[in-house]
Amino acid sequence: MENEKEVIIIGGGLAGLTAAIHLSKRYFSVTVIEKNEFPKHKVCGEYISNEVLPYFEWLDLNISDIKPTTITKLKFSSTNGTSISTDLPLGGFGISRYELDFYLYNKAIENGCKIIKDEVKNVVFNNDLFEVTTENGLHLKSKIVLGAFGKRSNIDLLLNRDFIQKKSPWLAVKAHYSGEFRSEFVGLHNFNGGYCGVSKVENEIINICYLVRYNAFKKYKNITDFQEFVLKKNPHLKKVLENSKLLFEKPLTISQISFEKKLPIENHILMIGDTAGLIHPLCGNGMAMAIHSAKIASDLVEKFLSNKIKSRLVCEKKYTKKWNFNFNNRLKMGRVLAKLLLHPKLSTILLRILIIVPFALKFIIKKTHGKPILVKYK
Repeated sequence: MENEKEVIIIGGGLAGLTAAIHLSKRYFSVTVIEKNEFPKHKVCGEYISNEVLPYFEWLDLNISDIKPTTITKLKFSSTNGTSISTDLPLGGFGISRYELDFYLYNKAIENGCKIIKDEVKNVVFNNDLFEVTTENGLHLKSKIVLGAFGKRSNIDLLLNRDFIQKKSPWLAVKAHYSGEFRSEFVGLHNFNGGYCGVSKVENEIINICYLVRYNAFKKYKNITDFQEFVLKKNPHLKKVLENSKLLFEKPLTISQISFEKKLPIENHILMIGDTAGLIHPLCGNGMAMAIHSAKIASDLVEKFLSNKIKSRLVCEKKYTKKWNFNFNNRLKMGRVLAKLLLHPKLSTILLRILIIVPFALKFIIKKTHGKPILVKYK
């Protein structure tokens, strides 16, 4: 069976669903292909900068409906527990991917988007058209495909993307807890081999998500031992973990997370969200970047399909330029910070400098966060 659609989006995560809502609001036919059920927990820091709020308002998304936690401050600590706190210039909010993705999913359906539970088997571009084949035998055709299939996927292998050929040393662990934690804070705490984010999401739930080098993790039998003998060396993490109760049956994990440079376009597919580039979680802004990338791509897709941009090549060049302008420096800063913070002595020196020169921390925050996403149309 062959269907011609105006836009096919591979992946129904944060970026994919945001783009679907945007394009359907502009009266385009949108099909999203997502292999997982909704709702679903995901490994994620679950903090979003308020830079997205003007765009969410234009999308008719009332985030207050899902009761996010308001976050206004950042606390940063080194492995020995020395810490510094500061106000977040724009502030942000905490919301679980379980709630947010489901909210966006329902909004996309309300807008008329078609969401297919299936897995993409192949994507072929020929004669200025894409043909997308799924595991269940669907054959869909479209002039535009957006890639929103996450951090790594079988499609990355199909496209022979550079980063997928390299083994990554990173492992991420995330779980929800009940317990005491000041809701206005997002905490970023170092430990030997990685760093951990702590913040509240909806319903007073504490989200604890950390990134660790696999070589540091594999010395221990399991997550429980690793947290007991490594994370708890940082007194801030010790306090949170010892006074909280795990709400999941067991923590979620994801391995082979790559922070290598990715191209925002592969085989004429416009990549958005983590598929286009992944910022280190210590920057606390990956969700806002995913949302912003969806807007950039959707704006250009609208112009291309409306013949305001005359050629695919021009559309692709504009997307690459806008992606680099908005995100390249933030990604570079994330890599620099990761190298500093994963070196115990350097992270301690950095923290001492920040204590002496506190405005330097606000400078770092500014370099890893964006400005409010402007919406210039009605």
